[in-house]
Amino acid sequence: MSAKASRKPLSRQRVLAAAVVLADTQGIQALTMRRLAVELHVEAMSLYYHLRDKEALLDGIVETVIAEIDAARLDTQGYEDWRTRLRHQFLAARHVMLRHPWAPGLLGSRRTIPAAVYTYYDDIIGTLIDAGFSYHLAHRALHAFGSLPLGFTQEIFSPESAGGNMEDDAAETDLAAAAETLPHLTAMVTAEVHDSTDPTLGWCDSQAEFEFTLDLLLNGLEHLRG
Repeated sequence: MSAKASRKPLSRQRVLAAAVVLADTQGIQALTMRRLAVELHVEAMSLYYHLRDKEALLDGIVETVIAEIDAARLDTQGYEDWRTRLRHQFLAARHVMLRHPWAPGLLGSRRTIPAAVYTYYDDIIGTLIDAGFSYHLAHRALHAFGSLPLGFTQEIFSPESAGGNMEDDAAETDLAAAAETLPHLTAMVTAEVHDSTDPTLGWCDSQAEFEFTLDLLLNGLEHLRG
């Protein structure tokens, strides 16, 4: 049998799976149609049969990550207590995001929201309604949760977003320069340097912070439900 005949057929799913692996190992900036074609041992033009352009590729890998999160959600369906169920669901989503640390930033940059995201949040609302919440309070809960259901927190204070540098030494220099005009903010950020063993998805996103915020919200919602 020839090498061509034995080659695994190219499909959209296979292309996207390879793209996710490439982004995981080389970084999202390394993901190009040409580089992906090399990884798949095909001509670059053959990728365009499955994905019309780079934007379609990026939308596709976001959908792939959301599908992973939704698959993880199914493993939390056995919990009867609504807080336990949502806590495990959101933490399961975080495990997915920690495997793909480029995903939060990419998700926030897309022009359209994958349909699977709506289905995912619909299930969260269903969990709240089944627990006795009104739709009004469920709506408030979604606003409070923010991006927690997808496994990450939106960064508020970030040297990078303010035009600074994310490298440790440079970031410390930026903070030192801001100490005189922003004493409390600088002191807080300096005091909250992440432990090296605490998984992070950004400057202001650590596992400890994620779980603290999640538990605070769930417990507060339980109080309001009562």
